[in-house]
Amino acid sequence: MSAGTGDRGELFVDGTGGGRTDGVAAGRTRRAAAGVGRAPAGGGAAVMFSDGAPSPSHSPAAASGAPAASTGVPAEGTRSTALPRARTGPPRRGSRREKKSWPKIAQRIVPDDLQPEVLRLELTELGDAFRAYQRRPEPDLAVLAELHDRKARAFALWADVTDDASLREEADRAEAAARTTREMDANRRGVPVDGEGPVVERLLTRGQGVHARTVLEHVRVGSPLPGSEARLAVLMLTLRAARAGTGNVTGQDLGGWLQGDAERVLQELVDVGWLLLPEDVTADDALMSRPEEPAQVTVPSLLASAPRPFFFGKVTRARLSGWAQKVVGDRKLRKKKAGAATRLLAVYTAAHSRPGGCLGGVGEDAGLALDEVAQFCGLRPEEVAEHAGLLAAAGWLEEEADATDGRLRGRLAERVLPLSGLL
Repeated sequence: MSAGTGDRGELFVDGTGGGRTDGVAAGRTRRAAAGVGRAPAGGGAAVMFSDGAPSPSHSPAAASGAPAASTGVPAEGTRSTALPRARTGPPRRGSRREKKSWPKIAQRIVPDDLQPEVLRLELTELGDAFRAYQRRPEPDLAVLAELHDRKARAFALWADVTDDASLREEADRAEAAARTTREMDANRRGVPVDGEGPVVERLLTRGQGVHARTVLEHVRVGSPLPGSEARLAVLMLTLRAARAGTGNVTGQDLGGWLQGDAERVLQELVDVGWLLLPEDVTADDALMSRPEEPAQVTVPSLLASAPRPFFFGKVTRARLSGWAQKVVGDRKLRKKKAGAATRLLAVYTAAHSRPGGCLGGVGEDAGLALDEVAQFCGLRPEEVAEHAGLLAAAGWLEEEADATDGRLRGRLAERVLPLSGLL
């Protein structure tokens, strides 16, 4: 039997049975229990989690099937691999932070703590009201003027509360804007701003008056026939078909415009190609049409495929057509049996009058150019005075118009001021 040391410094004693002494075996057992020597049977080093306990799948106890004692502290000499500790802080916010919506008016933020409370609420509501007004499909100057008034009062109080001079300036600007907006609205409707003079409910706004004169000029230079009856028919049919090139008329319409000449004039307009009727409709059929089944007419020069001579919406078109119908169908003109030329003169004078009723401009431009008036009415210039006298007799003009020096001067009677074109 011999004794010596092995390759790991282990003491051994060879015996006949090749066994080892109890002391050597006990020492090896102690070394294995301390984790020194050979690696566990699983082949991996013990893994430590963030709480300090070894991985159950790599512990000696797990390999032997015995429960492992959790001490929380690794044994001396144990190799451990620490994993990152789990975060316990609050979750990270997104890269885009939600922005608080602050009430604003005129690019100014309304403070949450602004006092008095009624002022803060008024400023908030006003900001929303101005933004809602900007989304309206059509402007309403009366509503806008009221908003400017409210803004002037609110900003004046805000300036008093905060002693901010810029707020006072904003209040002054709002007050001026309210005044200007009311003047614009009054000019459009032909109503006196200062309250002086009669308040007249106008049928046309100032802008619609401009459109009316555009249509009249189109008829003056573009009528396909020279006679006054044809020009009156062209005017009324143009207003019916102004937007799409087509329109509806009844026999009552045509008879009211042209009286006994309706069928002849309608056929002449068809013959020259200015007017188209449906294939199965004649001029006589159109005169027999009733309101429940009107005749559809087409004006080729006003179709969408042709260059557009007018640029207004359906509301303005309807308003212009109604305005012309009121002039042509005036009760006193019918009573005087006024002809087509006299009715055309009534239309022209109404469209070219100022809010007070005076015809044409002022100063040297007072009155209307006599040759243009005559051309529109299908008359010679020297015949205009006679028809102006008929208008005076029917109470359309206040007194007989002056047709000297190449100008037609006069004033609309008070009863027809609502029909003024608001020059």
